[in-house]
Amino acid sequence: MSEGGERKPKDGGTSGGDQASGNAALGKKPFKRSRSHFADRVTADGRDGWPVEAGRYRLVVSRACPWASRALVSRRLLGLEDALSLAVTDPIQDDRSWRFTLDPGGRDPVLGIHHLSEAYDARESDYPGGVSVPAIVDVPSGKLVTNDYQQITLDLATEWQDLHRPGAPELYPEPLRAEIDEVMEGIYHDVNNGVYRAGFASTQHEYESAYEDVFRRLDETSRRLAERRYLVGDSITEADIRLFTTLVRFDAVYHGHFKCNRRKLTEDPVLWAYARDLYQTPGFGDTVDFDHIKRHYYQVHTGINPTAVVPLGPDLTGWLTPHHREQLGGSPFGAGTAPGPVPEGEEVAAAGRP
Repeated sequence: MSEGGERKPKDGGTSGGDQASGNAALGKKPFKRSRSHFADRVTADGRDGWPVEAGRYRLVVSRACPWASRALVSRRLLGLEDALSLAVTDPIQDDRSWRFTLDPGGRDPVLGIHHLSEAYDARESDYPGGVSVPAIVDVPSGKLVTNDYQQITLDLATEWQDLHRPGAPELYPEPLRAEIDEVMEGIYHDVNNGVYRAGFASTQHEYESAYEDVFRRLDETSRRLAERRYLVGDSITEADIRLFTTLVRFDAVYHGHFKCNRRKLTEDPVLWAYARDLYQTPGFGDTVDFDHIKRHYYQVHTGINPTAVVPLGPDLTGWLTPHHREQLGGSPFGAGTAPGPVPEGEEVAAAGRP
């Protein structure tokens, strides 16, 4: 998870060519998140050579990864399960990064590969960078299409509209896009990426700067949500998805593991109620696997947790308690409806649920 949208180099080194283990090196040098190298888009008109087509592509995710979790939530809310198949990687990486050891024979049953890096290699041989999720892979060719975690969910909401389920919500409504973009930019820099800048900081100054950014933005966001149910407008948008995937990990990993410990999520009444509201909304909590989350962060980040001991806490039962946010008005799906049940085979195991 050293770079990109949960990225780890294929050769076990850092993206700068260091031969030390990429994860062991975390916290040893300034943290900088890289741009997505493969930024092609799957669009309705196929302008990048990848037209939207039901059944053609496979979404590869780790349930541990907040960037991949955005795509998991969007896919569920929009009802794209039948159109875009899902591959879930093992939360624990090896020296070739994300692997399909959760599947029989350690091989993805659709792509026929053992490691996601094989799809990267099929797209670009000798690619020198890391292997990140979420990733969309073209099933017929086995080639990676995109790992652009910032764009994938926006395209699912807009370019894939013809394949949305009846009653799918508008996650990126055009009249609200300017406001959504502004809110998401601040949350990305200070919260989504801020927790990583704090957790992987190599100096006290870097850590304190990131720490202050995280809690300044969380304070601002708490005030914003005190009298409104959602971040922008009266229903769930892309902005809520992006904030949720960090909040749901906050007490389990970021508070202790990343030293973002001014307070826990459960100690902010507004943000805690907001997060519970989303968690209990179909499409959010039913994609979250706390077991994968904790094992990945604590066992993979040996640079900052060399013992790889995974904490038993926190108590997760609070996620199911009443939130009372419906009193603020609004409707989670706007004029739309809730997604249906989780497809068979995609359920989160009992170990990962409250």
